[in-house]
Amino acid sequence: MSAPQYVPGHGLLAGRGAVVTAAAGAGIGGATARKFLEEGARVVIGDAHARRLKETEQAFAEEFGADQVASLPCDVTDETQVQALFALAEQTHGGLDIVVNNAGLGGTAELTEMTDEQWTKVLDVTLNGTFRCTRAALRSLKAAGRGGIVVNNASVVGWRAQSGQAHYAAAKAGVMALTRCAAIEAAEYGVRVNAVAPSLAMHPHLVKVTSAELLDELTEKEAFGRYAEPWEIANVIVFLASGYSSYMTGEVVSVSNRHA
Repeated sequence: MSAPQYVPGHGLLAGRGAVVTAAAGAGIGGATARKFLEEGARVVIGDAHARRLKETEQAFAEEFGADQVASLPCDVTDETQVQALFALAEQTHGGLDIVVNNAGLGGTAELTEMTDEQWTKVLDVTLNGTFRCTRAALRSLKAAGRGGIVVNNASVVGWRAQSGQAHYAAAKAGVMALTRCAAIEAAEYGVRVNAVAPSLAMHPHLVKVTSAELLDELTEKEAFGRYAEPWEIANVIVFLASGYSSYMTGEVVSVSNRHA
C-alpha cells in the first residue's frame, strides 16, 4: 500500500508557542516542527546536532518566515542546555504553550552482549532526557498559569517484546509511565500530558542504528505492508497538541497498524 497524500494545515495551532526537541533533519521531530508551523504555531526547535539544526531553522525560516522559528542546540542529557532551550522559548514568540519531547536514542544489542555504557546512554537520552524536558515544561507552564500541553514520543516497543531492544524498550516503557504520572500532577493547573507510540516510521536516523534486515522484517508485519512516513506520526502529535484532544491526558496513543 502506498503512502497517503500529505495532509495540509488547518490552523489548529494558530498563535501557539511550541518547543520541539530533536527537531533537526527529516525524522519525526523535524516533521512535527513543520506540521506545527503549517498549523500556525511559532516554534523553537532544539537538537544535539548544531549544524543540522541551523540548516533546519534556515529552511523553515525561508518557508514560513524568520519570525516563526528559532533554534538552540540542546543535548537533553545536559540540564543546563535544557534550561537554556526553555528560557529561549519563554522569551520568544510570546511564550510557551506546547512542548513535544521527541529526543530519543535507539540501537540493537542482545542483552547478554549489551554493555553498561550502551544501556546507560539509551536510558539517559530517551528516558532521562524526556524527564528533564517534561520537568522544565511543567515548571514553565505552571508558572505562566495559562495551561498548556506536553506530548512525549514513546514507542510500541514499550509494550511489545523485541529482541535486541531491551534498553530502548525499557526507556520507552518508562516514558509511558512518566507521561501518566506527569499528567496527574499537571492536571490541577490545566496542563495536559500525553504520548504517541509509533510503530515504524522510516527516516535517515533510524537507518543508521537499525539493520536493513530488521527494518524489512518489521515492515512486513505492518498491516499496510509499509512503514509510516514521519509526517503521519506528526499528524497525531498535532491532534494531541490541539483542542481536538481537550479531554485527554495521561494517554499513550499507538500510531500503528500492527496487531500481532
